Amino acid sequence: MIRMELDPTQPKWRQIAMALEGRIKDGTYPPRTPLPGTVPLSVEFGVAPSTVAKAVQDLKRRGLVTASPGWGTFVV
Repeated sequence: MIRMELDPTQPKWRQIAMALEGRIKDGTYPPRTPLPGTVPLSVEFGVAPSTVAKAVQDLKRRGLVTASPGWGTFVV
C-alpha cells in the first residue's frame, strides 16, 4: 500500500478528513458502504489511530458518515 504524504504545516486529522471527504464525493466510498477501519486508514496515512478517529469524528459532525456501534462507520 502506498502511504499518502501529508503536509506538515496543516493538522493531520484535517487533511485526512478532507481526503476521505474527497473519496466520498468521487464515489470511491459510495452511500451506505462502510469506511475502512481506523487501523487500516492509520497505516495508509502513517498516523496514529486516534488521529484517524478525530478525522472520522469530523466527518460525522458534518453529516457525511454515521456510526453504528458494533457495525462500523458508513457513508450517508
